Amino acid sequence: MISGRVIAPITLVIALAAPGCSGDAKPTQPPPPGRVRLNVTAPTDNAIVRDDNVRLTGRVTPSTAQVRVMGDDVPVEGGTFTATVPLDVGANVVDVLASAGRRRPAMAALRVTRQVPVRVPELGGVSADEARDRLAALGLRPKIQQNGSILDNLLPIDAVVCSTDPDAGTEVTGGAQVDVVVSKLC
Repeated sequence: MISGRVIAPITLVIALAAPGCSGDAKPTQPPPPGRVRLNVTAPTDNAIVRDDNVRLTGRVTPSTAQVRVMGDDVPVEGGTFTATVPLDVGANVVDVLASAGRRRPAMAALRVTRQVPVRVPELGGVSADEARDRLAALGLRPKIQQNGSILDNLLPIDAVVCSTDPDAGTEVTGGAQVDVVVSKLC
C-alpha cells in the first residue's frame, strides 16, 4: 500500500506535465503578420531643390496600409501615394510612416535641402558695417578684408567697399560667403 501512495502522485505529475511536453500545443493567437513595406520613390534622400515645396511619391504594401507624411494622413490608392510637402529654406527632414493593422509599421526619413538663390547686392561705396548688415539680411556670410597702404591711415575719410567676390548681381545660394574688399581709396 505504501507503494500505491507513492505512485499516485507521480502519475498525477506525469499526467499534468505531458501536454506541455508534447510539442503539439497550439498558440492561443496566430503570430502577427510581417512588416509593412514602404518605398519612397521621389524625392531621393539628400535631394536639393529650389521650390518652396516638394512632391513626395511612393508605394506601400499591403495596398490597404495607412500612410502619414509629416504627421498628416495621405490617401493611398492601389498601394501608391502622393503628397505635397512644404519646405523651409535650408535643411528639412521629411518623415513618412506606413501602418496596417497588426503588421509592424515602416518608417522613412528623407533629407531635402531647399536652396534659395540670392543675388549679391551692389555695395560699392558703402561702409563695411552697412555691407555686413545688408549681406547678413540676405542670408549671406560677409568676409570683410581691409585693403590699402599705410598712407590710408592718414586720410581723414572713412573706408568704403571697393569690390565684392562674387560680383554684384551674381546669383548665389543662401549662406554663401561674399568676400568684401574695403579701403579708403578704391
